[in-house]
Amino acid sequence: MDTVKLHAPNISCQHCIMTIKRELSQVEGVVSVEGDPATKDVVVTFQAPATLETIKDVMAEIGYPVQ
Repeated sequence: MDTVKLHAPNISCQHCIMTIKRELSQVEGVVSVEGDPATKDVVVTFQAPATLETIKDVMAEIGYPVQ
């Protein structure tokens, strides 16, 4: 199992975090998603078949590209 911290500058509020949680939770292998609108960071814990690339792709698709 892996845990990554991603920075998404487009995060502006708790609603953004809720959207990210909802979308990433649908990715098979994602175990947990936590976010902080103050720091614009999202911490994702995942295992196979999810990959960091898949998570980044979903974040970009929903309007929160990571840096």
